[in-house]
Amino acid sequence: MSNPIIDSMFKAGAHFGTAKSRRHPTASPYIFGRKNNVEIFDLEKTVLLLEKAKAFISSVAKENKQIILVGGKSESREAIRNAGMSLALPYVDGRWIGGTFTNFGEIRKRIEKFQKLIEDREKGALGKYTKRERLMIDREIANFEKNFAGIVTMKELPKAMFVIDPRKEKNAIKEAKDMNIPIITLAGADCNLKDALYPIVGNDASKSSIEFFVSEFIKAWNAGKI
Repeated sequence: MSNPIIDSMFKAGAHFGTAKSRRHPTASPYIFGRKNNVEIFDLEKTVLLLEKAKAFISSVAKENKQIILVGGKSESREAIRNAGMSLALPYVDGRWIGGTFTNFGEIRKRIEKFQKLIEDREKGALGKYTKRERLMIDREIANFEKNFAGIVTMKELPKAMFVIDPRKEKNAIKEAKDMNIPIITLAGADCNLKDALYPIVGNDASKSSIEFFVSEFIKAWNAGKI
């Protein structure tokens, strides 16, 4: 009997891993076979990992805490940004800014400065500055927006972090570990699954696969909010 969620994962290409030579040892138990030199994940095992992760995500939502979503590579940016905005959760859809967790107090000061500049600009309070000074302020706002727009809602350290491709986001992973923040990951075969408390083994390089798992995150979050 077919499993609808496995069928959906298969259609999204979630079963594709990497070449055997690139596989991290921790991913070995989740490999089903190989096709055209690309290893294939055992999606029945992926489903079990996904359900554990979703139960945890729902529990965080129920507590009314936050999970930060992180996915800076091109294939994940849109899905991460859309999920963060739709759920009013903090997100990073670009470069991880060092100190986001480990120097959170300073990061909050920079965010508050960014918000104040936006507020002043909207009120027309920047008229007292010269044209050159306003140009410099606009550039500063643009830089703040690029780095911090997604985490403006993060008033305190999040309860957990959801990451697309922990190998790519190693700096975020390290900071979360340093601050004892539980990690949920969508991790490909080349990733160390021990980096996460809740690893979800699947294709982390395909836009369709990433979108599928982000949509499952959204479902789990909304289920916890009911």
